[in-house]
Amino acid sequence: MSGIVARLRRRPLTVGTSVLVLITAYVFYFVDQDVATSMCSNAWFYAVPLVLGALTGVVSERSGVVNIGIEGQMLTAAFASFFTAAATKSLVAGVAAGILAGVAMGVFLAWTTVTARMDQIIAGVVINIVATGITSFFYQSGAQLPANMPQWNIPVLSSIPLIGDTFFHTGPIALFALLVAPLLHFALFRTRWGLRTRAIGEYPSAADTAGINVNRMRFVNVVLAGILAGAGGTYLSMEATSSFSRGMSAGRGFLALAIMIFGAWRPLRAVAAAMFFGFANALASQLQGVVDIPQQFITLLPYVLTLVVLAAAAGRVRAPAAEGIPFIKGEG
Repeated sequence: MSGIVARLRRRPLTVGTSVLVLITAYVFYFVDQDVATSMCSNAWFYAVPLVLGALTGVVSERSGVVNIGIEGQMLTAAFASFFTAAATKSLVAGVAAGILAGVAMGVFLAWTTVTARMDQIIAGVVINIVATGITSFFYQSGAQLPANMPQWNIPVLSSIPLIGDTFFHTGPIALFALLVAPLLHFALFRTRWGLRTRAIGEYPSAADTAGINVNRMRFVNVVLAGILAGAGGTYLSMEATSSFSRGMSAGRGFLALAIMIFGAWRPLRAVAAAMFFGFANALASQLQGVVDIPQQFITLLPYVLTLVVLAAAAGRVRAPAAEGIPFIKGEG
């Protein structure tokens, strides 16, 4: 217990902000339950792919591999999941195809950056370009999912005012995003895998001296991160919209990178940052019904917030020391 208290004292701003946001949300809830519930649900709806994309970046970059191909990974997964489900008439097959597409892109990124030691920025750009081209070329209009993704009510938790409707009356992928963030945080900072992952991202030569196969672990972690990107893309086409359109990732992969940086490469902080973006988008949508706001400004809002967040985070957070640097055994 004393350890928990000590950690809370070291992060008063984070804890205080979280408490303030929660209190504010419940104040609005008791003033107008429908509006508060709608805003929180819309915020989480918008935040889910950003959470999964940011966690993809956390796993990759904590391992020392820059991943700016999250956008392409998510777009490919959205395409694969939707059209597989439409062709096979199976939602399960669609979800599996989306996850596998994200993993396949992760394998490509890992092979080019870890094995072939290609420039990591260029490798990510290649993924984004290839994903845009392939999904546009093979796109077919008129395809439909066999059914909508199920909505789950989690017993007891779904009955909690505001929080229950927001987080626990939702689809399986959104619930996966809610569960995987704390699990990943625990794994990253409380397990041997997490210690080794942080070591190969900070001091790969020291990790190598300790007997860790740096390149193999980097390869595996980047591939595993593809599962998260695949889930994010699958959410977009199968759970959020039940449709696919060209370029439907719409910059969410790049927003996820900004969220990852703002969250200081920590999973739970990344979730909080994603919810901030989600609330901003939900607030803009809510104001549109009250104030005459052109749709273009609502579309522009996340990107303006990205610039503001990156400017605020500049100099306040530090990337993993070995990020973007290929590891060659015996050097450095």
